[in-house]
Amino acid sequence: MKKILIAMLFCLAFQLNYSQETYTVNGETLELKTEIDGKLDLLWNVIDGKYRYFVKTEDGTITELKNTKDDNNDYQEEYKSTLSSLTNGNSTDKLKLTLYSLRNYIDSYNASVDTSYTSTSTESNVQFRLGFSGGITNNPFVGNPDNTKTPLIGAELEIYEANVLPRHSGFLQARHAFENDDFKYSTSELSLGYRFRFINKERFSIYGQVKLATINFSNFTFLDENDMEVDSNETSFDIPFIFGVGSDIKVGNNSYITIIYSELFALLLDNQGNFSTDIAIGYKFNL
Repeated sequence: MKKILIAMLFCLAFQLNYSQETYTVNGETLELKTEIDGKLDLLWNVIDGKYRYFVKTEDGTITELKNTKDDNNDYQEEYKSTLSSLTNGNSTDKLKLTLYSLRNYIDSYNASVDTSYTSTSTESNVQFRLGFSGGITNNPFVGNPDNTKTPLIGAELEIYEANVLPRHSGFLQARHAFENDDFKYSTSELSLGYRFRFINKERFSIYGQVKLATINFSNFTFLDENDMEVDSNETSFDIPFIFGVGSDIKVGNNSYITIIYSELFALLLDNQGNFSTDIAIGYKFNL
């Protein structure tokens, strides 16, 4: 257990440096990332906790996309007029000051004026992430007198909003907890759940999650009234509201190390007397 905790701390502290360039904009020196490279370049970064977006024209001029408020606290949406003038009047009515919206807008413009341009637009409003994990569990909602830990494996498909740092996501998860000689219980579980990333940084996130619905296919051995071992199986459907926490640590452009404490407590299932030990470490990648 100590090794797992050390690995968690190491992963949370681990950060990678991603390529970005230094620009001077109106006398301000900024480290910016290139999201779109074409007739118009889209540059951005999170600076002092705030998202800032810029466009660069072919002559090297860099203009910040702004959305300031007036004295009445109304947004001025200057970014719309800026982009309209740079794209020969392309409509900005539905344009939002988000990386996803700006990326699609500038990508579409570049494709319309340059036949050699390769589009990178994301057409769907949702994206998917596939993950695999392994760990240990003491099956906290099942009678386990000796608090026996058994191996655990899992796979999941996460569905999230098409945004650079999505906070909300849903997941479909399959996992299997094995039996061992001291605890003859195993279960395969399918679950549907929701996650919210309350700490959401570029290189790591920490989230809370809840399993909303589960189906378990369980196998177990028990002693009957004659002290004879009996093998049994059971299928159960629950709406248990099982809560957990986890973290994703970015290790590549589209990949993550994930650490998850999946079953801390449940609203509609009783803990069977053991403090929950249900932890897994895995790998995720964007599809």
